[in-house]
Amino acid sequence: MTHHHDPLAAGTHTAHIWLRAVADDMGTEDLTFALRALRAWMHTVRDRISVANSAHLTAQLPDFLRGIWYEGWVPSRVPGAHGTADFVDDFAERAGISVGDVPFTAGCVTSALDRMMSPGQMNHIFAVFPDRLSNVLRGAESFAGA
Repeated sequence: MTHHHDPLAAGTHTAHIWLRAVADDMGTEDLTFALRALRAWMHTVRDRISVANSAHLTAQLPDFLRGIWYEGWVPSRVPGAHGTADFVDDFAERAGISVGDVPFTAGCVTSALDRMMSPGQMNHIFAVFPDRLSNVLRGAESFAGA
């Protein structure tokens, strides 16, 4: 009898652990929503950091999530503007949430990723952002406009 082993199973399992961490921080069982929020976080952050910072951060992501990070990426267009209003609008649209829900949602994703990555990784990435944007990403500041 031939033994069938899924060579992608371990990678899929690791991605599920990370996704479950995001969902747990958000207080939801809806993994589809958690993945949409995680993708929104990854793409809006990715588009605002340098190629070098992007490569450093993605080296820590599970393979499956690294693929999502690079999905649709145009390295020649980064880093983009660091304006908080544009970031919040972009995040809200990508996540399918209201602008007012961005700090909570982004903060939950940041919190989960911060636990999963090397200590200080989020601080390293957020160092390139204005304080107000970093605060929104950490869920520490509500957003009511520019």
